[in-house]
Amino acid sequence: MAPARPSDDLQVTSAVRIPALELAWRFSRSSGPGGQNVNTTDSRVELRSDLALSSTLPSTLKARALSRLDGKLVEGAIVITACEHRSQWQNRVAAQRRLVELLQEALKPPPPPRRPTKPTWGSQQRRLAAKKTAQRYQGAAQQPGSATGGLRCWRVPP
Repeated sequence: MAPARPSDDLQVTSAVRIPALELAWRFSRSSGPGGQNVNTTDSRVELRSDLALSSTLPSTLKARALSRLDGKLVEGAIVITACEHRSQWQNRVAAQRRLVELLQEALKPPPPPRRPTKPTWGSQQRRLAAKKTAQRYQGAAQQPGSATGGLRCWRVPP
C-alpha cells in the first residue's frame, strides 16, 4: 500500500519495504488536465526504482521480480510515470501506488504446478457416444436420396 506521504518508505508486502533513499523522483511539465496551470507547474511525476541495486530485497525475491518484470525494465530499473492529476502531490501518490501494485504482482510466489489428470471412464464413453451420434447425422445428411439426407432447400417454392 502506498504511504500517506510520498517521502516515506514504500511498504510492498509485510516483509518487503523499500526505503525512500532507493527511490528516484523526477518532475516535469505535464500535458494532462489543468488548463493554463499546466504551463507553469511541474506536475508530471516519474518514479524510478532500481531493483538490481536494491539492498532490501532478498536475492530470491529480487531474481523473481527481475525475471517477471523483464519487459518493463528500463536499464534495469522500473520507471513509473503519473500525470493524470492536476497536482504533483496526487501524481506522486498515484505513482507510488502503481509501483507497489506492480511489485506485489511481481513478488507473488509462482502458482503450484499443474497435476496431470486423466479423463474418467464415464467422460470418455460420453464423448465417444456423442461422436457416434454426430457421425450418424452427418452420414445421413451426405447421402443423396435418403429420407433425412441429401441437399435440402428450406425455401418454399413460389
